[in-house]
Parts: sequence; structure tokens; C-alpha cells
Amino acid sequence: MSNSRHSERSEESLVAREFVTHSAEETIALGRELATQLRPPVLVCLDGELGAGKTTMAKGIISGLGAAREEDVTSPTFTLVHVFRKGNPVILPVPNEAEGSEAKELPARTTAPSSLNVFHVDLYRVSDRHDLETLGLEDVFAEPAIVLVEWPDRLALRTDWPIVRIKLEHLDGDTRRISIADDAKPQD
Repeated sequence: MSNSRHSERSEESLVAREFVTHSAEETIALGRELATQLRPPVLVCLDGELGAGKTTMAKGIISGLGAAREEDVTSPTFTLVHVFRKGNPVILPVPNEAEGSEAKELPARTTAPSSLNVFHVDLYRVSDRHDLETLGLEDVFAEPAIVLVEWPDRLALRTDWPIVRIKLEHLDGDTRRISIADDAKPQD
């Protein structure tokens, strides 16, 4: 286990490691570092109890990928899926609005010419297979993307994509133990 701060491990691989962060800022910074090692297609499973820091880690990963600003990454608990696209604007319905509501455009990232789809999924409110099927997640896996899933134990979908598992544990105050494991098979 490493008690060192994120800045001391910038040259090391983050996969198959355990870290302790002492603030939301350190957790976000660790997520940003991890983002530099992610290549689509990949499924990132964010596991931990309520308040463990799953969305905070997602903020770091998504902003580190250049797909959104930290402040634009929020928990998709009620909308279930947030879509971010690096390089091009994305049109999404406003969450929890009636059908026919206005849509909003997320800003294009002018500094990132390449396109990358990033999906942030929260399955906390998914109670059964029917709920999961209505999300259409199989479509998410139709093209290379980076898919972050909170509450992955509720994901009954099979994929042959590489999987990175991140377990977040609340120790006390703002301190978190974060274990990262790469279940991907070695590529030729």
C-alpha cells in the first residue's frame, strides 16, 4: 500500500496498485493520472459504498481524458447515463424534463481534435434486468469508448472489452483507500 501523495507517483503505472488519498482533490488528481493510461475500448468499474468517492474519481478520469471540465461531471444517479464527447459537442436532453423539452449543448473542446466517447453510468437505482435493458447499454459497447460504471455489481451485461476495476473505501474524513486492478488480458 502506498501512502504517498499523487504527485510522487506520476511516473509509475497506476494499474494493479493501491493508493490512499486525503482529499477530494487528491482523488481527482489520481483519476486524471489514470486517464492517461486508458485507451478505448475499456470498461472502468467504480465500486464502493455511498459516499466512497466514485463520482469524484469519475470527475478526475473524465476531465483527465479531456471530455469535460471537472465541474461538468456530476453523478448520473437520476439520469443513469451521462455522455461526454471529446472533440465534438453532444446534444442531450435536460435531465428529468418531460418529453419534448429543450435540449442543451455541451461545449466543444477546441483543444482536442480527436473524437472520444465517454459514458458515465450509475446503476444505483437499477433494480432488475428489465431496468438495465431499458438503458440500452449494449449500444454503448457497439463502438470503442471509455465506459465508467458506478455500482458495477448491477451490470449483468457481458463484454469482451478490457476491464479496469477501481474499489474505493472511505477510511475517515476525506481519506480514501483506492485499489486499482486491470482485468484485461495481455494484448499481442
